[in-house]
Amino acid sequence: MTLPPQLEAKFMELVNRYPTKRSALVPMLLYAQDAMGHISDEMIAEIARRLDLNTLQVTETLVYYSMLRRKPAGKYHVQVCTNVSCMLRGGYRIYDRVQRKLEIGNKQTTADGMFSLEEVECIGACTGAPALQVNYDFYENLTPVAVDDLIESLDAGHKPAAAACTSGALHPRHPAEVPVISRRFGIPNSRTLEVYLQHDGYKALAKALNQMTPEQVIEEVKKSNLRGRGGAGFPAGVKWSFVPKDTTKPKYILCNADESEPGTCKDRPLMELDPHQLIEGTVIAGRAVGAHQGYIYIRGEYRYVLEIMDAAIAEAYAGGYLGRDIRGSGFDFELCTHTGAGAYECGEESALMESLEGKRGYPRIRPPFPAVVGLYGCPTVINNVETLSSVPAVILNGGEWYANLGSPKNGGTRLFCISGHVSRPGIYELPMGFNLRRMIEEVAGGVPKGKKLKAVIPGGSSCPLLNAEEVDLPMDFDSLAKAGSMLGSGGTVVINEDTCMVDLARRIMHFYAHESCGWCIPCREGTAWLRKMLDRFHDGGGREEDIALIGELSKNMLGRTFCPLGDAAALPTISIVKKWRHEFEEHLKGRCPYRPAEVMAAAL
Repeated sequence: MTLPPQLEAKFMELVNRYPTKRSALVPMLLYAQDAMGHISDEMIAEIARRLDLNTLQVTETLVYYSMLRRKPAGKYHVQVCTNVSCMLRGGYRIYDRVQRKLEIGNKQTTADGMFSLEEVECIGACTGAPALQVNYDFYENLTPVAVDDLIESLDAGHKPAAAACTSGALHPRHPAEVPVISRRFGIPNSRTLEVYLQHDGYKALAKALNQMTPEQVIEEVKKSNLRGRGGAGFPAGVKWSFVPKDTTKPKYILCNADESEPGTCKDRPLMELDPHQLIEGTVIAGRAVGAHQGYIYIRGEYRYVLEIMDAAIAEAYAGGYLGRDIRGSGFDFELCTHTGAGAYECGEESALMESLEGKRGYPRIRPPFPAVVGLYGCPTVINNVETLSSVPAVILNGGEWYANLGSPKNGGTRLFCISGHVSRPGIYELPMGFNLRRMIEEVAGGVPKGKKLKAVIPGGSSCPLLNAEEVDLPMDFDSLAKAGSMLGSGGTVVINEDTCMVDLARRIMHFYAHESCGWCIPCREGTAWLRKMLDRFHDGGGREEDIALIGELSKNMLGRTFCPLGDAAALPTISIVKKWRHEFEEHLKGRCPYRPAEVMAAAL
């Protein structure tokens, strides 16, 4: 098969990038789709030939990832997010408006082939909600009129400027903020090596390479009380210490940039506005554990971010901060990006490794744990973007300094993504342990239009919800756990009094049913049945006994799945049924009291 020259060059690069050819599979499929419009049988056969696979192996991997398609889409593929943050700020209105404007429905294409439409899950634009993507371009803070203008411009052959992450991350600093990993946000050309070096860039790496032993680096990170910012909150230094020292196998650093938790969009600006900070943190992690290869796994929807990271990595190589004998230190470290293709499950660390190895993102049974048996069966450290981006500040300023910025056992600062019903949605860097009520009322401007606060999702859609009486508490891992919830990924979604909690539970369950990998029965069947029950309940067909059954089904998923996705679906549902049971009882009357049909029609 003859490929376009640019695609041919990309294929050759990808095949030579990994220790096993199959790792190139998912990126090759996505780049092929970008170039050809879809993935044909001929392309499947060609990729299989190049990777020494059969077509069945390629196909069974292809169908797992939601971004990969076998049929052509329109020239402009419009993907409208209706997940929780977008839903609360009019995402359904935007989706309905696009359908009316294009006169097509979900996963349909206009007769002239110009536009196709898809309703999608969270795209990582929560603080810019409501949002959509056209191909890989983000458009945020939309109104129905803005949607009309966008479609008309595209139809006329004009491409409006896409949104970057500025709506969420670049805002006037609130006095309560403590800029550490966001301190270069807003500086012109902050993503370039030249500017990074002007603002303490790579000084921490020099210190780690020339003044500290690997053991001292690990001890400094332990001293900082830096806990994993991906959701679990496991101490980063302790995780690094688990990697065996005396092994003949290669070791890997794997950065989890598959940011897909609804309500969360913090990793996007860290990579877009300060990519060298992430690179520096990754190399320091490699130095600490004796790894010489790193991968940054970036969710497929963040294509423009991947290109920014690739450019920064090229700069780092040219400047001597990556590659062999880094800055004359004798330490070697190679780094490259890897694209996902749409699968929330790949945010789970073992599923992420499976995906990077070119397979479906199914979780692995543990033990063994990644620190001992990880990527390619070798010792692997997996941290997310925010965690690794925090490492340079820890090493440069000291672990004790960093620990003192936060609360006991919860060191440093955190990027909180505050979305939903607040006056100033955005990404704010606040000390660990900052009070949630103050965060909502002072930092984010409170609930607008005189509405009352009803509920808060404190750390992303997988967390048990808090009601309005429970929000006067510190935002750190231990305090949220004591309150019966989780800090999670820092995606704080604020919900006002007009929101139907049955509808919220329904939308959350739609996400988890859609994203379940289907490997284990409790999750696959549990999320599907809960989605059907909540749909029926919200549509007026619920029965009184369903209320208890929803809670029972949710509890039957807890602790019975191979990975935390089953728990992630169950925990918010259990909390909603428990705390807002009266709303389920109100729905037994036959209609939703919060979304009368005439009000919805008027809103459109």
